[in-house]
Amino acid sequence: MIIAVDFDGTIVEHKYPEIGNERPFATSTLRKLIEDKHRLILWTVRRGKLLEEAIAWCKERGVEFYAVNKNFPEETVEANGEYCKINADLFIDDLNLGGLPDWGKIYQMISEGKTWHDIYATEKSNEEGCKKRKKGWFW
Repeated sequence: MIIAVDFDGTIVEHKYPEIGNERPFATSTLRKLIEDKHRLILWTVRRGKLLEEAIAWCKERGVEFYAVNKNFPEETVEANGEYCKINADLFIDDLNLGGLPDWGKIYQMISEGKTWHDIYATEKSNEEGCKKRKKGWFW
């Protein structure tokens, strides 16, 4: 699977232009996805020195992307200096509708082919099963 991953707010807390603290389990999950043979693309608004810093930050933590802001490593930047549209099977971004789930849930969704609904329906069912019924006047 080709997975495009945002940097600020997704891999790290949003502190742009600085690099924020790592979001819990972000790089360990990304390393596991790479190990599982997924192609990861870093997909970020960072350019120039800020982009180089983000790439180096990830590399120091063992995360090397298949491509950065492009579909494959050999792709060139458009004549106007803009990157092309990324073609990915999945985008992981903190601005997704519904927000960013924790990285454990992200990995579970990808590795088990589950949807948001599958994950949260299971959690809700587990919560309801754990609640004790209160005894009242009529029960």
